[in-house]
Amino acid sequence: MRAGERPLVVMGVSGVGKTTVGEGLARRLEARFVDADDLHSPESIAKMRAGVALVDEDRLPWLDRVGGVLAGEARVVVACSALKRSYRDRLRAAAPATMFVHLEAAPDRVVRQVEERAGHFMPPGLLRSQIATLEPLDGDESGVRVVVDAEPEVLVGRIEKALSGSGG
Repeated sequence: MRAGERPLVVMGVSGVGKTTVGEGLARRLEARFVDADDLHSPESIAKMRAGVALVDEDRLPWLDRVGGVLAGEARVVVACSALKRSYRDRLRAAAPATMFVHLEAAPDRVVRQVEERAGHFMPPGLLRSQIATLEPLDGDESGVRVVVDAEPEVLVGRIEKALSGSGG
């Protein structure tokens, strides 16, 4: 199964570029794009707006909604933090063919991007908790790790090439 023929999750901390890169990747692969932020409950959004980090109890119903999207169609790219291995395992339980694209960037770059974006419910103060929670994509997980050091279109090209070479 090739990239674009199986569900993809573009993962990483808030502000790393998941949405921008995910939208570009979906266009390139002619897949539907879904931002997992749109699947959060109103209660979780209110909690994050108030500067309170989500705990697993908050995240599990959200992850189940994301898993439902991934299980519902093969040609989908979802931007989802998927910070912990256990979260990714839960997504894979719903949609076993899912591949992950872990976007990695220097913390100062991510902080700058979070501070510059407008209208998002995730305040910059919660970024530290995400960085602390992040468990990088492991070698035995289906997917690729990509350093965010270029424009989104360049990253999309790198991702597409990496996925085609990963047996995905």
